[in-house]
Amino acid sequence: MKMKLAVEFPSVVYREGPEAVARLATAMDEIGFDQLDIFDHVVMGHDTDGREKNRYPAKMPIMEAFATLGYMAACTSRIGLGTEVLVLPQRDPVLTAKQAATLDTLSGGRLRLGLGVGWQESEYEALGQNFRNRGRRMDEAIEVLRACWSRDPIDFEGEFYRVEAMAMEPKPPRGAALPIWIGGHSEAALRRAGRLADGWMGVASPELFEDGDQAIAAVRRHAEEAGRDPSALGFQAQVSPPPRPGNESDRTFYTEPDRVAAAAAKLGEMGFDGVALNLTGLFLAGARTVDAMVDGAASLHEKLRAELG
Repeated sequence: MKMKLAVEFPSVVYREGPEAVARLATAMDEIGFDQLDIFDHVVMGHDTDGREKNRYPAKMPIMEAFATLGYMAACTSRIGLGTEVLVLPQRDPVLTAKQAATLDTLSGGRLRLGLGVGWQESEYEALGQNFRNRGRRMDEAIEVLRACWSRDPIDFEGEFYRVEAMAMEPKPPRGAALPIWIGGHSEAALRRAGRLADGWMGVASPELFEDGDQAIAAVRRHAEEAGRDPSALGFQAQVSPPPRPGNESDRTFYTEPDRVAAAAAKLGEMGFDGVALNLTGLFLAGARTVDAMVDGAASLHEKLRAELG
């Protein structure tokens, strides 16, 4: 099976203007990447006393996912569009269903909705949402999404969400089959992916490269236990962790094509059918303009296609 190649959108390109965002998206489409994904954070917390230290700089640019994907949908024609991952429990699920349905409609059915529970409690607080029950709300919110995409009237009664005799039009082209993938490496995430989703997104970490095949087996086991077909699920993993301050190895990763190809090949051997390149990693490795990122992504795409098929 041909390995699918995804790229993760680098929000830093907004500094070159809206045209640069469009140019990068168009280039990824034309190069031949299969998927263009975007991270999701609405706000990032500054480090304060009593708050868990942030994993990333508070002022790291992160553009809003649906607005950016809608903009990129208008200047692409083939490439899949998605989130990696949207923090669903800090958003209203009915509004999220509407945004996703609209984006899928306008993109011609190209949306893949990657979802996760997130890790930043201060972000939940800023958005007026409960961080502590986010896992349970996540499971129920996924049901709400699929109900909004398929039912008329929409009637839903859960522990956290209620919808009574409502309509939502247009439905996405694929209805409730609009693909939902789950991110995260916890047992709860693996169970959720197998029982409720269409695929699993592995976050690059030492653990992923050690036991990624076991995680895939767990997702498939949960799918089978839920009466679902495990062979229908997809699996994608990042080839490297998101670059973090002070980690020189993260910064140089994308300057070493053989290292990138080796990581992708190992993930393929574990059972992943897709890998994702982080274009912010290219930026931090020295590709400081959109044109440089496009050139770097094209070179990596050529190498990976040559070695992985």
